[in-house]
Amino acid sequence: MPRSRLAVLLLAAACGKPEAPPPAPAAPSPVAAPAPVTASPLRAIRINGTVLNFRLAGDTGSTVVFVHGSLGTLDDWNSQIAAFARSHRVLVYSRRYHPPNPPQTDQETYSPELHAADLAALLQELGFGQSAVVAAGYGGYVALALAAQHRELVRALVLAEPPVIPFLLRTPAGDSLRRAFLAGVLDPARAALARGDSLGALRTFLDGTGSAVALERLTPPARARLLGNLPEIRRELTADRQQYFPPLDCPRLGGLTMPVLLLQGERSPRMYHIITAELANCLESDTTITVVGAGHDIHATNPAAYNTTVLRFLATH
Repeated sequence: MPRSRLAVLLLAAACGKPEAPPPAPAAPSPVAAPAPVTASPLRAIRINGTVLNFRLAGDTGSTVVFVHGSLGTLDDWNSQIAAFARSHRVLVYSRRYHPPNPPQTDQETYSPELHAADLAALLQELGFGQSAVVAAGYGGYVALALAAQHRELVRALVLAEPPVIPFLLRTPAGDSLRRAFLAGVLDPARAALARGDSLGALRTFLDGTGSAVALERLTPPARARLLGNLPEIRRELTADRQQYFPPLDCPRLGGLTMPVLLLQGERSPRMYHIITAELANCLESDTTITVVGAGHDIHATNPAAYNTTVLRFLATH
C-alpha cells in the first residue's frame, strides 16, 4: 500500500469518523418591498357653505395637508402622496371653486382669507389636530392666512413662492416688477375675459406666472383638465384686487412661532425670489432653500428634490 494512503487511513482511525463540513449559510430572506401607498377614494364634505373634495393617504405619523395654487386641484400632488404617506397621514383637497368640486355661485370674493376659513373648517371637521401645511403658489397665501387666524391648527409651514404681491412694494426693484406683472399679466388676462377670450386669458396667466404648463404642448386630456379650471380662474382674475392680494402685516407674521420652510425655484421669475426674501425678513423662524432646476411649480418640475427637501424638514421640525 502506498505510504501516503496508509497515512490517511491511520489518521482517520485515530480521529474517528471525520466531521461533516459545516452547512452553508442560509440565503438571506428577500426583503419584502414596501406595500404601495394609495390614496383613499375621492370624498366630499359640505362645510362653510361649500363642498370640498378630498383624499386621505397613510395612517401613521403627523398630518400633512397639501394646498394647491391657482388653476390647481388635489391631483396636483400626485407626485407627493406616496412619498409622504409612508411616514405621515396625508390630506389633499381641492379649494373652493376648483374641480372636481361642483360649480358654485356665491357672493364670496376669491381671497386667502376665504380659502383659509374653508381649510380651517375642513381640518376641524375631520378631527385633525395641528398639521404641517405644505402649500404651492397662491396656496401659500392661503396657508399664511390660516397660520395667522388659526395658529392652533398649524404645526409647521412649507411655502413655495406665494404671490404676496404687496411685498414687492418694499423695494424699488420689486415695485418695478409689480407694475410689470399687473400691466403685462393680470390686466391683459382680465381684459381677455371681459371680451370673452377665455383661452387668451388662460394663456396670458400661465405664461406670466412662470407656470411650466403651456397650452400648445398639452395632450388633449391634460388640456381638457386645464380648461375645466376656466370658471375658477375667472373668479380669481375678476376678484377685487385688494382682497385677492391683501397686504400682510410683517410684525404679525413675525409673531408666528411655528417653523417655516420657504422654497423657491432656481428658474422661477425674479419677482418670486424678491417676495420670498421679503417674507423671510418678516418671519421669526424660517429656512429658505432654492431648489435646483425647478421653476415656479417646484413640486412638479423637480418632484424628487422637492419631496426629499420637505420630508427632511418635517422630520427635524
